[in-house]
Amino acid sequence: MKGSIETELDAFANQKEFLGKGPLCVALVVTDHAKNMGLPLDADHLLTDQGGQVLGLGVTRVQSVLARNGIDRVLAAEGGRTSRGSIRNMRAYVEFLNSSASTDGFSLDAVEAFWIMRVQNFFAGKPFKLKLDGSLGIRAVVQNLLSQAESRQKQASGTMYQGTLMQHLVGAKLDLLYGAGKVVHHSANTSDQNPDRAGDFDLGDVSIHVSISPAEALIRKCTDNIAAGRKPIIVTGKRGLTLAEGLAENAGISDRLDVIEFEQFIAINIYELGEFEQSKRKDKIQDLVVLYNRIVTTYETDPSLKIKVT
Repeated sequence: MKGSIETELDAFANQKEFLGKGPLCVALVVTDHAKNMGLPLDADHLLTDQGGQVLGLGVTRVQSVLARNGIDRVLAAEGGRTSRGSIRNMRAYVEFLNSSASTDGFSLDAVEAFWIMRVQNFFAGKPFKLKLDGSLGIRAVVQNLLSQAESRQKQASGTMYQGTLMQHLVGAKLDLLYGAGKVVHHSANTSDQNPDRAGDFDLGDVSIHVSISPAEALIRKCTDNIAAGRKPIIVTGKRGLTLAEGLAENAGISDRLDVIEFEQFIAINIYELGEFEQSKRKDKIQDLVVLYNRIVTTYETDPSLKIKVT
């Protein structure tokens, strides 16, 4: 005999890594489909007409499920549609539901209650920690934040914690330089294909692209920037530095594109703004975190993306 439905769900969620907001949205919507359609479900019937998305996987349906459980916070601005692997997750979860009807205590209300608990745990997620240690280099402090994001990303596949952290830290650094309200920010899930956007950040004639793993598509955007008379900059991690430079050379734009290491991009301004004095550097790091957290609160739905200074 199987264990309780809560035990089975817990094992499934951990094995299939249903930990981030994208998979949670899939679980809520598919459970809602099951309550309306009954079991067993046919996974092929839970695809849109074009077959490229999970049926009903959007912010409206997700929020309606949350609302009837007393939650008014937004879980995901796109309702999980942009999460990688949503169709794969849907199929795995449908298979699980169809095979779980004989489990002790099985009911779709109990299943939904399990996922609601997971959503509440998600909202209560702990922030990244930044330790203000004057003996450490600023690059080392930033690298530690990236390591935390990488570790969390491995535990919640499909959620790009590193890329989001990088984008909003760059945005916070720009706010620190120019003052809040002078730089336009976007959610990390917002596409920069909009014709009004040449990069993640557009300042003067410069377009800044922030990426943990630069690819050929990003180099094409930089080529478009150059054709439009703009100066592209790629801000990336240590591993992305060599990759971006190689791709740029292959595209014939290496002498017209600047590739800057992310940690260095953040560190050098902290030193300059802190006037190369330890106490002032600490103040500027704290100012950076305040601005970063304000950006996350405004443009993201995951509070665990915030940074806590210790």
